[in-house]
Amino acid sequence: MENNLNQETNIVAEGFTTTDAMLIHWQGHRRLTRKVIEAFPEDKLFTYSIGGMRPFSAMINELVSIATIGLQDLFKDDPTSLNDLQYHRDKLPLATKEEILDSWDKVTVIINALWPQIPQESFYEVIKAFGEYEGVTSDIILYWIDNEIHHRAQAYVYLRALSIEPPAFWDRY
Repeated sequence: MENNLNQETNIVAEGFTTTDAMLIHWQGHRRLTRKVIEAFPEDKLFTYSIGGMRPFSAMINELVSIATIGLQDLFKDDPTSLNDLQYHRDKLPLATKEEILDSWDKVTVIINALWPQIPQESFYEVIKAFGEYEGVTSDIILYWIDNEIHHRAQAYVYLRALSIEPPAFWDRY
């Protein structure tokens, strides 16, 4: 992720969406990503790769790290460094599909618990995510969602290459 503060950010008081709607939107994407994890054969989840991309399990570990630690960092003065995230240390503590799904579900609970505690004004503050990426909090969170969509799309390619029909991309319920 390139650090580019020269982006224009137009924030208006009435906004485009609500924080509740954003949470619902994010959780919809998380439900779909969970369906993709479920569709993945366990024997390929940790090993299958195309064109130098990481196995899907490594991508999931990244998404889990970013969502939990990133959200928790919104409540801290000293953010967790990027290098301290599990996926940056090549630590994959999740060894089975069941553990991945369990972890995914626990992250969902954490997001649902922390989200309402984020003060409304915090969504408009400039933060430095993981000590490196400066931006408006709402934009950083949108990046996390975009990153999940990106990795889910990679998993769709993997599933199709394995002759497995992935869940419909619009099925976020």
